[in-house]
Amino acid sequence: MDEDQLLDYEEEQEEMIDGNKAENGSVTDKKIKGTYASIHSSGFRDFLLKPELLRAIVDCGFEHPSEVQHECIPQAILGMDIVCQAKSGMGKTAVFVLATLQQLEPVDGEVSVLVMCHTRELAFQISKEYERFSKYIPGVRITVFFGGIPIKNDEEILKNNAPHIVVGTPGRTLQLARKGNLKLKNIKYFVLDECDKMIGDNDMRRDVQEIVKMTPQEKQVMMFSATLSRDLRVVCKKFMQDPMEVYVDDEAKLTLHGLQQHYVKLKEIEKNKKLLELLDQLEFNQVVIFVRSVQRCDALHTLLSEQNFPSIAIHRGMQQEERLSRYQQFKDFQ
Repeated sequence: MDEDQLLDYEEEQEEMIDGNKAENGSVTDKKIKGTYASIHSSGFRDFLLKPELLRAIVDCGFEHPSEVQHECIPQAILGMDIVCQAKSGMGKTAVFVLATLQQLEPVDGEVSVLVMCHTRELAFQISKEYERFSKYIPGVRITVFFGGIPIKNDEEILKNNAPHIVVGTPGRTLQLARKGNLKLKNIKYFVLDECDKMIGDNDMRRDVQEIVKMTPQEKQVMMFSATLSRDLRVVCKKFMQDPMEVYVDDEAKLTLHGLQQHYVKLKEIEKNKKLLELLDQLEFNQVVIFVRSVQRCDALHTLLSEQNFPSIAIHRGMQQEERLSRYQQFKDFQ
């Protein structure tokens, strides 16, 4: 996939995803700078979460919170506004999922939690995390809204089985809100995940601003990102009231702790051979390969299959349902 295809954040062309796990925190100052290098000995029980949440956390295999969770969760469950910058894989998603589920008191017909993100796949992934952590909490309904599928489907869901938690992309969420199908007057928790992608994009920022105006002034706002410039931090804080800020120290520390990175400089004609060699030599459970174009994606998928490496291709040339189906196949090791 070429760069524009891979990371196109327009509502009708949103693309890729990221994986989030769970990991640590405690707070003494409103602005926290972390290195994400240490592992705290405390567990999720120290946060005094609902028994239903703790049970789901155990099911997920999580034992100790990550540093970002250790810093953010105690304040988040008290309703404090939060701006958090942490690398993908440090457990940002679990911060707002656990914090909102901990505070949520479901009321029939009312949407209490609104989570916005810049791509359809990320919205889908976050909705699955909510399902995973809320499975022992009775009566909580979660719905995900994004473009690429008929809006009538979303309208029917809102009419017949109104959710308590909505995860969505700005474009589709705003469409539903403008038409009056999605009522935002009872929102208590508002989250922007990968907020830099939405706040930094003028079109998306306008959509987000219009959505915010439809929500109550009194609400908890949490924003998360892997990268956040100083200028964008200022903009983010305009949506909040006296937020706690959690940032890494510098760009060098944005690499996930424990991650090893290597690169090999090759001519174009040497790439396939080297890739196959690496797949033969390395031990792995799953691999994600990013390419520059749809054509390259299909060609590499064919090559890997011919070489007895089972693979799944995902690109923007596919229908939304097909992309999500293939993503789920990969996630389920099928």
